[in-house]
Amino acid sequence: MENCCFLKLGGSLITEKSLPHTPRLEVLSRLAGEIAAARLENPVMKLVLGHGSGSFGHVPAKKYGTRQGVHTSEEWRGFIEVWKEAAALNHIVVDALFSAGLPVIALPASASLVASDGQVSSWNLAPLVSALEAGLLPVIYGDVIFDRVRGGTILSTEDLFQVLAQPLQPQRLLLAGLEEGVWADYPAHLQLITEITSLNYASISRALGGSVSADVTGGMESKVRQMLSLVEVNPGLEIWIFSGEKPGNVFQALSGKAPGTRISH
Repeated sequence: MENCCFLKLGGSLITEKSLPHTPRLEVLSRLAGEIAAARLENPVMKLVLGHGSGSFGHVPAKKYGTRQGVHTSEEWRGFIEVWKEAAALNHIVVDALFSAGLPVIALPASASLVASDGQVSSWNLAPLVSALEAGLLPVIYGDVIFDRVRGGTILSTEDLFQVLAQPLQPQRLLLAGLEEGVWADYPAHLQLITEITSLNYASISRALGGSVSADVTGGMESKVRQMLSLVEVNPGLEIWIFSGEKPGNVFQALSGKAPGTRISH
């Protein structure tokens, strides 16, 4: 798909991740405005937007161990709590995007995707493709998933992007969080890694930190490994990890500029 781009707004960016159920409404409003401005500048861009769960879904997910599997009545209760929290944050995100004039439509994976032992087994992508072709802005997010082996599980936005990359062939995948990129000396934040490839990953992997808050889908090390595996099978793809906290960065990233850390083949 030409002019296709994936953008994730990280949970730590759009929520106060250490405070349960706390969105950062002013940040969301600003980010929505930057996305709207980028689409206005490049109206042919086909953008798939994703977002994390932050202080909403990650808290009950950690409590109930939902990603590992869902079998007992208590675990299914937890499954529903995670679904409810993730959907609640998505509603807030969609409201912010709609208020910025964006033609947004949420397409939750829990309603269209089935997994098998944590891997996507089937996903009806026809609604998402139709939304892109109609010029709409489809939004996906980390969500609970019915799983043929585990009963239930959770797939992150990065997990979903990984599956979407093959059929949609995006040119760029943008991960906007709090950090300026990937640090070689986290948490000192003095030495930013500007580029990561399979050739230098071994030498920097020890420096990659995890996550300072509850994050059931892994921290920075897990994210970098997953993104490296993605560019290996999609060598034309550029992935950027950068800060959405700095005003203008999301607009710049969507406009083709290069903030943060680049992950490439």
